[in-house]
Amino acid sequence: MADTADDLSTPLGQKTLRRKRRLRLPFTGLQALAAVLGLFLATFAGFALFNDNPLGGEPIARIAIREGKAGGEAAPQIAHGEAHGTKTPKETKEAAPGEQHTVTIIDGSSGARHSVVIGAAEPAPDDGGTQPAMMAGINEHLLEKSRYGMIPMVADGLKPFTVYAADADRAKAAKMPIVAIVVGGLGVGAAKTTDAIMKLPGAVTLAFTPYGADPGKLAERARAQHHEIFLQVPMEPYDYPDNDPGPQTLLATLGPEQNLDRLYWHLSRLQGYAGIANFMGARFVATDTAMQPLMREASKRGLGFFDDGAAPRSVAAQLAASQSTPFAKGDVIIDAVPTAAEIDHALAKLEGIAKERGFAVGTASALPVSIERIGVWTKALESHGIMLVPLTTAMLKSKSPS
Repeated sequence: MADTADDLSTPLGQKTLRRKRRLRLPFTGLQALAAVLGLFLATFAGFALFNDNPLGGEPIARIAIREGKAGGEAAPQIAHGEAHGTKTPKETKEAAPGEQHTVTIIDGSSGARHSVVIGAAEPAPDDGGTQPAMMAGINEHLLEKSRYGMIPMVADGLKPFTVYAADADRAKAAKMPIVAIVVGGLGVGAAKTTDAIMKLPGAVTLAFTPYGADPGKLAERARAQHHEIFLQVPMEPYDYPDNDPGPQTLLATLGPEQNLDRLYWHLSRLQGYAGIANFMGARFVATDTAMQPLMREASKRGLGFFDDGAAPRSVAAQLAASQSTPFAKGDVIIDAVPTAAEIDHALAKLEGIAKERGFAVGTASALPVSIERIGVWTKALESHGIMLVPLTTAMLKSKSPS
């Protein structure tokens, strides 16, 4: 006889059925798994949408920035691995003391982007600790202390422009056409910087950005190989902040005091340079109110100013003349098209300008093809009746009466 608990016609069977229905799960195992997966995806999507990370979760190198013992700000460390396809941050902002933020540095010679974590801790008060080792060949009398470190100054009638200008036969340069070559974007990427230092003639001027693990050490090596050096100062381009030159960029929208404070940070990053140059900055160099304080400061500190020539509306030439600041402007971007044939064509154009005007200035990046073609070209230059000179020599000749 069947168990009465299984007989739905009996009161006992109906009670058992109701109990089983109460204990039955409202979904199957597969439905439960799908619900958990959906919850995970929703949580991940919410994090991606609302987390304030301008690099969108791309790989970055996080390096702690520590305060120096004697008021100098520690150098930002550059990650050597390239982050492909990253966007530059939408803004470069000052970090509060102890805070860090990540920015993307653009390698001027290769277009590679490097993620850098910058802290903006206030410099520690001078406690009498040991100062960083002075670069070889630096005149200590031409330095003064800022809150970021040592920056150039004029003293005893001496100017950094004069003291750190590379040797050149200026009497000979005054009698024949001359060409100066400025290779920029150095300091980020030790390998390409070293190639430029070692493979290019000493008369080629090298321009360093203030970023990199140790730009001072590379600059010292360049000077040891008789290269004249300039410091590239990041300035605001027209498409800023989509195109961000890097931390402490000088901005046309900032007041003079803020831009000069940022300038001092850059000036403290290395020593021994004869002048400064713009790094990007098409908007900044075209803004009179932003450039005037900068040019006055360059003149006050005995520095020359080099305009790379990329901004047609630049006011640098007029302002440099008004401040009697040594000045030159780039005439030809040698590796605008980085192929051997186009580089050779640009160098020939540079020769033509020099023969017509008496002097010409070319700019280039430290691409392997650029270094190779410039090296070949310089070996035959004097046979063409043209002299290769450091940038400071071209600056002085450009001011001389024709």
